[in-house]
This record gives sequence, C-alpha cells and structure tokens, in this order.
Amino acid sequence: MTPDAFSRRDLLKLIGGGAAALALPGFATAGTAPMRPSHRPPPGKRKFSSAAVEAEIARVQAKIGDPELAWLFGNCYPNTLDTTVQLGTLHGKPDTFIVTGDIDAMWLRDSSAQVWPYLPLAARDESLRRLYRGLIHRHAACIAIDPYANAFMPDPQARTNLSWAQHDVTDMKPGVAERKWEIDSLCWTIRIAHGYWKATGDRVPFDDDWRAAMHAVLATFRAQQRKHGPGPYHFQRASAVPTDTVPLDGYGNPAKPVGLICSMFRPSDDACIYPLFVPANAYAVVSLRQLAEMSRALHGDAAFAADCEALAGEVQAALEQYAVMHEAGQDFWAYEVDGYGNQLSMDDANVPSLLALPYLGFCARDDARYRRTRARAWGGRNPYFFRGTAAEGIGGPHEGLRMIWPMSLMVRALTSDDAGEIRQCLHWLKTTHAGTGFMHEAFDQDDPAKFTRPWFAWANSLFGELIAGLADHHPALLR
Repeated sequence: MTPDAFSRRDLLKLIGGGAAALALPGFATAGTAPMRPSHRPPPGKRKFSSAAVEAEIARVQAKIGDPELAWLFGNCYPNTLDTTVQLGTLHGKPDTFIVTGDIDAMWLRDSSAQVWPYLPLAARDESLRRLYRGLIHRHAACIAIDPYANAFMPDPQARTNLSWAQHDVTDMKPGVAERKWEIDSLCWTIRIAHGYWKATGDRVPFDDDWRAAMHAVLATFRAQQRKHGPGPYHFQRASAVPTDTVPLDGYGNPAKPVGLICSMFRPSDDACIYPLFVPANAYAVVSLRQLAEMSRALHGDAAFAADCEALAGEVQAALEQYAVMHEAGQDFWAYEVDGYGNQLSMDDANVPSLLALPYLGFCARDDARYRRTRARAWGGRNPYFFRGTAAEGIGGPHEGLRMIWPMSLMVRALTSDDAGEIRQCLHWLKTTHAGTGFMHEAFDQDDPAKFTRPWFAWANSLFGELIAGLADHHPALLR
C-alpha cells in the first residue's frame, strides 16, 4: 500500500508479520506462564540498534513479575527504533528522520516524543547520540522550511504524499507533508533538544542553523500572539470532517490579543474551537524557559534568552488572568479560551493536555489547581471521558465518542503517586491491546478489538517510558 492510500483516521495494517520469536531467557518465574514470543522484527530487519536499549529491556523485564506486562514492554519500548528510524545525511550533517509508524512522514511532535524515553541511555551509547544529533539537525532544517508546519517529508524538496493534504488552501512549501499550525510542534523540538543536552552535555548539534531555527520559533510565537493582526498563517481543507479545517477564511475563530499564543490545531491535529489553547500555552512557558537556559549556556546569547523569558512570563501571566475557570468557589484550568470570556471545559488525550501539565513540567503533581483540573478531566465533567466495560479513560473528537486513548491511561499513571491508581492503569493497558502486543491510538470502551492505528510508535514509546520509570521509582508496582 502506498503512503497516499491512507490517512491518520484509517485502520491500517498490523506491524510485524514475520516477527522473530525471540525468547527472553531467565524471565519466567515459579508459578507464572512463560513469556510469549517477541513481536519485534528480526535483528537483521530492525531500522536501528542500540546495545544500551537492549540492555535496558533486559534490566527492566527482570523487574516485572507479570509475564504479559514484560512481553508488552519488550515489544513496545524499542518499537520506534525497530521500525521508524531512517538515518542518513542532510546538508552535510548527520540526519535522522523518524516516521510516526503507519504514515511515511515525520511529525515534529511525534518524532520528539517517540525517542524521549531513550534519553537516559544516550550518555553511554554513541549510536543513540548520533541519532539525537541527526534528529536535532533535521528539526532545525524543518523549521527553516516552515515553522508553521506540523509534518514533513523525508526529501526536503518533495511535495506532500499525504492524500488528505494535497489540496489544502495554505502556503504549502516543498518538504512539508502537512501544514497544521500547532504550538506544541515547536515546543516538542525544544523539549527533546533540551533533554538531550541535559542528558549528555553534548554541544555538537546546537550550531548556527539550530540557533536560527530557535529564533524562528520565538518570532512565530510572537506573531501568533496576534497583537498586530492575524499574522501570515491561514489554513483551509475541503473535508467532511469539520475538525480538519479552520473557519473564517482559515484564520480561526476570533481571539482577543491578551498575550496568549494562538494555535489553530491541537496535538490531535484537530482544529481548536477557541484559538487560545491552554495546554499548549502552558507548554510554551516551559519550553521558552528551557530555550533561554540553553541560549545562555551554549551560545552566551543573553539578549535572546531574555526575550524568551519575557515571552514566557507574559504567557504565564495571561494564563492566570484568562485561562482559569471558577465554579463553586474553586478554580481549575480551562482547555481553550478566546480572551473575551468564553472558556471550554474538556480535555483531550493527546499531549499537551491538561492531564499532562506536570509531565511537561508546568506544575507539580500536587498543585491544588491541577488536582482539581485532573479530577474534572477524568470524570463526567469532561465530554471526552469514557467509561465502559473494558476500561475508562480520555479520548477526543479525533476518533469520536466511546474511543479511549491508551495514551491517557499512560499519562494518568505518569502523573500519579497513588499506587492503586497506577496499578489500575497498568491493568487496563495490559487488557486492551487486543492480543497484538502493542499500544494503539484508541479502542472502544467496551470492545478493545475495535481499535485504530495498530502501528502508532508514540503510544508504544510512552508505554515503554512508563514501565521503565516504574522500574526505577516504584519497582514494587511491577513485582
């Protein structure tokens, strides 16, 4: 099947026909069934190999008392490396292009999130450092093409091969696969760069091209505060799905210029209702401060760092003034606002989300406002919270009603210190993969066999991150 024969909404082919039956020796314990054969590709067919990752799989699996959970970790944790990484050179530099899984294009968000869990291993594995350097170079090259695009082609001169994007009414450029403006796309590129620098101390990928890309990020954020008009971005798509296009000639619903950054789309690639998307603005606060730290330490650029910090402070102040909802004497975060007083109360499974605010570093897990927001998101006050016989969790309009995203279960566990809550999330994750051995985009609340995107590398990586983190910080929950 060619890449233009499907879209993100389609149910696509399963990964792994011909996967090797790689036994994991020494794992089965007394009274437990032996682990199932691995669903990874055979070693010779894997896209990328890392000795540190293989050692980490063995280390973590040895701490897991449930063979099925250990099997899931062994399949999911390396899935991005096994199946989605393309190494090469671009503009004379190391290049890493990472597809989302079932789509032959690279999303800035997904590609960053897909390799986030391997950062703790990079300091002791040169092959991983080469991968990250290449990805940071590629992100800079993508931003140089178009800071408003969310997804890119392997060939920077190629036109999009995504069937659903070929007739979009926007300023499409060569190299762009899709041009949905999402604040978080740029935040993710900063997060992975900052995380890599902190994990390794490596200064190599942060060259003049990367600096120029980061200046473009700041300029784009400033332009999308829309203090002096709507700015250059517009987007329309002929589609039967309303969330695939943007109203009012492609500039979005009105938003008062109050200091927040406008985003036309959410991380689900669904259009915002109110353009001031709160989780992404919170994420921008964190990312801008990370960028300021890097700018001072790596380039001695105090002026640019101060500009980043100034915008972060402005956005945070505007969030406090315009993005807080009040009810019955309590306050909590809205999901989207317009600055005129209209506020949307909901949450979506994709990150950034309100549920994920501590995961992204915006607030502490025990922050009182976050705790109240979390309770509303994981319950009947959220129209995209679903509870069925198979599980309960958060979905979103992207896949419709009743469809729970495993990602929401992972984020709930990642932002919890409650052992019972984490165990429950692990149980739901273990019992809703429909026998595939991998995480999916979404599944029906009553029937996990009805699921979307059987090859969705971000969800697999996030699951791996959760399990590896529990092995280090809450090992009793895995025993």
